[in-house]
Amino acid sequence: MSNVTQQASWFGLGLKAEHYQTILTNKPKIDFFEIISENFFALGGKPHYYLELIRQDYPLVMHGVSLSLGSTDALNWDYLNQIKQLSKRIEARWISDHLCWTGIDKVNTHDLLPLPYTQEAIEHVVKRIQQVQDYLGQRILIENVSSYLTYQTSQMPEWEFLNTIAKLADCYILLDINNIYVSSQNHQFDPLEYLKAIDPVRVKEHHLAGHSNFGDYIIDTHDQAIIKPVWELYLAARAHFGSVPTLIERDDNIPELTVLLNELQHCRQLAAQVDREGQHVAT
Repeated sequence: MSNVTQQASWFGLGLKAEHYQTILTNKPKIDFFEIISENFFALGGKPHYYLELIRQDYPLVMHGVSLSLGSTDALNWDYLNQIKQLSKRIEARWISDHLCWTGIDKVNTHDLLPLPYTQEAIEHVVKRIQQVQDYLGQRILIENVSSYLTYQTSQMPEWEFLNTIAKLADCYILLDINNIYVSSQNHQFDPLEYLKAIDPVRVKEHHLAGHSNFGDYIIDTHDQAIIKPVWELYLAARAHFGSVPTLIERDDNIPELTVLLNELQHCRQLAAQVDREGQHVAT
């Protein structure tokens, strides 16, 4: 089984249709783009036309939202075949999805729903990840989701649940820094405790994003700039995990590409300063 092809110093953006032409014209300094896998399942058309042009200049990685690893429905092999074929077609460097469930009885809620943190859930998800990896012929990355509810049946904290699954399934982790922050505010835990408990060997990508704060709770909306506490948490992540490919997500209220490039440059500067000094720096 092949490993993830990783470039540790990469800093990337989610690929959005609004930016296709600007990317092709200006060739901005971006190390890689991440695509939402499901957006490119259909063959042909403008999305694939632009994707083929962009991938001539930039490495691509795939990020799915429909694998539903935690569901009790059978794995969708037609879906997995589309993932596999798309990965081959665009020579994706790695494939990721979420540690969650998205539906039951073939009904897709289009939400990334958290799991109960139990031994039974671990065994269930590990088996499914192993099946997925065997079919794809490579290890995948699983992402921690932001959550807005907890289960009375949970037997352990989320970070122990995530670590155990990654170890037993022999998969990698896409550690979303914003999701840690969002969940920590919603459930009142220390985000640094979460971050520092994760096995650095398993972490192969970071996500950063903005969110919407409604006072009593926070929603992971990906429609705002990254806030200072999330940058601070990223600094701690860089110090703890070292050089890990980092991607900024923006899925709504999408600004001009220059706005995101400025945010990405800020990320580069913070990471470089942590790398030089080996300690936290001011944002």
